[in-house]
Amino acid sequence: MRVLAVSIILMSQSFLCTSAFAEQADAADQTATITCDFTDGNEITVQYNNATMSDKDQPRTGRVWLPGGSPMTLFTQVPLVLNHVELPVGAYSMYVIPNKKDWTLIVSKNVTNPKNYDEKQDLVRAPMEMGGVNSPPKRLQASFAHTAPKQCSIRLYYETNGAFVDFNEK
Repeated sequence: MRVLAVSIILMSQSFLCTSAFAEQADAADQTATITCDFTDGNEITVQYNNATMSDKDQPRTGRVWLPGGSPMTLFTQVPLVLNHVELPVGAYSMYVIPNKKDWTLIVSKNVTNPKNYDEKQDLVRAPMEMGGVNSPPKRLQASFAHTAPKQCSIRLYYETNGAFVDFNEK
């Protein structure tokens, strides 16, 4: 009986330590993931840093922006079309150029060293539709909207701006 009691105590302490460690790891991880499923079951996924931004990470008008100090990463299981340009299956880095009245989404083939933006690696630049946000987020928020059977709209929200652009399944 004594062995059983000691075993239960040790197991519960081990569980509590593991749970505390997992909570710390989750709190330290600032990566968010969004996904959009097309009607045929294929999907696209974007990972991005949604940490609270320091002054150096703030968007600058007309300059390439890496939210949280790193680009967003696009993963696609199916060929996509963005701004009349086909993107094959694969992984890509995405950047944003914010302006006062419009934003531009950049998809780059540079995934080996994405923190160093290189315009020569751009595959497509797509103008984004703009809208206002009633309750401004203090960090970048992204989401997908499945707007048609073969269409997913990425939506980026930061401060009072909302920017949207459609990815179409080829």
